Amino acid sequence: MRDDAHPSDLKGLARDLNAAFPGLSPLERLTTLRETVPGRLVFTTSLGIEDQLITHLIFRNAIKIEVVTLDTGRLFPETYDLWRRTEEQYGKRIHAKYPNGEKLEELIEDQGIDGFYYAKEFRLNCCGVRKIEPLGRALDGASGWVTGLRADQSANRQDMDFAGFDAVRGLVKANPIFDMSRADVAAFCAENAVPVNVLHDRNFLSIGCAPCTRALQPGEPERAGRWWWEDDTKRECGLHVPDATDGTDGARELARR
Repeated sequence: MRDDAHPSDLKGLARDLNAAFPGLSPLERLTTLRETVPGRLVFTTSLGIEDQLITHLIFRNAIKIEVVTLDTGRLFPETYDLWRRTEEQYGKRIHAKYPNGEKLEELIEDQGIDGFYYAKEFRLNCCGVRKIEPLGRALDGASGWVTGLRADQSANRQDMDFAGFDAVRGLVKANPIFDMSRADVAAFCAENAVPVNVLHDRNFLSIGCAPCTRALQPGEPERAGRWWWEDDTKRECGLHVPDATDGTDGARELARR
């Protein structure tokens, strides 16, 4: 546990932030979070359009929130290009966390390079090694975690809050653009010259690893292109499911549900 705040204090802060956020702008939410929560704050970006908006607000306003991305090793070339362009535009570094090499080697030896196509458990194991375990290292010792989640991204996310206490990780989890629509986000990025992934113009609305993401068909919901071969309508990698915090063990727990 970080030295700056006791869990009970963070729980209270999360409740206060959740009550205050609806009346604030995204920038005000970020500054209020920084002023209220002691210790390290970490924003994890996937470099999607929502996260680019938040990165813009953090960098342009010099808010002391670390910006971190999880480089799974399977991202689109266009995502790496955006990463470079973002650092160049703002003159700031987006810090990277990578999968543990030994765990990744074991995973591929066990499941094959693209084993995630054959069973949901295998896909969750892959997400566990490539995303969940690195996330744990990114958030180690942090008091707060900022995400780009929006309520209208999926049915699974509508029940989340503006801010809450993540009991598993022991920190405040804040979603400063939770009430924005995709159109709102796109308009902000256009008006403020925020760099965005060129894949969005090719109907890739939610972008993850290249093998696990496809363009949307007309009328499909925003996240339908993620892990499209699975039947589950509430597909997640595990980053935003509280039980999935320890790599493959957490992913296997998700697979049993």
